[in-house]
Amino acid sequence: MSNGSQVSRINPPTLAPPVMGLYAQIMIAPAGRLAFIAGQVALDRDGTFVGAGDHAAQARQCFINIRDAVAAVGGVPADIVKMTINVVDHRAELIGPIFGAGHEVFGQDWPVTASTLLGVAALGLPDWLVEIDAIVALPETS
Repeated sequence: MSNGSQVSRINPPTLAPPVMGLYAQIMIAPAGRLAFIAGQVALDRDGTFVGAGDHAAQARQCFINIRDAVAAVGGVPADIVKMTINVVDHRAELIGPIFGAGHEVFGQDWPVTASTLLGVAALGLPDWLVEIDAIVALPETS
């Protein structure tokens, strides 16, 4: 929980523990405002493409964009309830570098969310290797 957020993370004993502790099996968000963050790719704030051919570098920029989008709507990383990570040509050895990039960006504020990592054939443009979207449960405004 953070900043009055009532987001709950649940890992019931009837489900397997989350792999490497990187996510939660179930997220419960309070009734209120939700923000849906579009898929973020490796474009910096100026629209410059970052990390050609490098999954980790692209993931880092994607996570920066997610972090900044969450802040732009008044949320914090702990308010993220769902992330989907799409990876072109996914293979097991990419898990460490991709999530390492996320931990580099978020540090101690890594958002433990309900999440899905998908291996995909392609994204919107040929050079894009990683795309991440998120759903954020925002605190209610008064």
